[in-house]
Amino acid sequence: MGYNVAPLQKLIEQFERLPGIGKKTAQRLAFFVLNLPLDQARGFADAILQAHEKIKYCAVCQNLTESDLCPVCSDGRRDKGVICVVEEPRDVIAFERTRDFDGAYHILHGAISPMEGIGVEQLRIKELLTRLDPEDIREVIMATNPTVEGEATAMYLSKLIKPFGIKVTRLAYGIPVGSDIEYADQVTLGRALEGRNEM
Repeated sequence: MGYNVAPLQKLIEQFERLPGIGKKTAQRLAFFVLNLPLDQARGFADAILQAHEKIKYCAVCQNLTESDLCPVCSDGRRDKGVICVVEEPRDVIAFERTRDFDGAYHILHGAISPMEGIGVEQLRIKELLTRLDPEDIREVIMATNPTVEGEATAMYLSKLIKPFGIKVTRLAYGIPVGSDIEYADQVTLGRALEGRNEM
């Protein structure tokens, strides 16, 4: 007969659903949460619930925000004529750490990946295309990850945007192929921005 405490097993199973978390790590996290004082455990649970209830997508760039517009889109000092297209909200955080980019963003929430069942319909591409007015937008920077999926997504978007007469550039390859933008250091990411090329 196995040792099984149903609420503990359920908690472990929930942690196992998180990306990159295996069974042993899920068990460690579950026991850590169990050892928290009750007020801290409630605070942890409340933070998850509040994030789900209060966070929504920015009406313009599709980034995560509490209000209709994210802080970047509501900042009048940003250059709205340059849009940096990224895969995930955490990529915006990586670019903002460099302090080298003062334009706008557009978050796709993924990349084209037929193997994972992610097609054009699952990405925020329509929302990007509605923003593309050649009188207002001078450049669109493709800052998808340098992976097969990221490259395919950048090429697909480039072909969609070119007919608008807007300059389309790609980040320079200062970022190692196969890595994610969120893990790039500030210098590498800054150089990749400076050395971008037209597609």
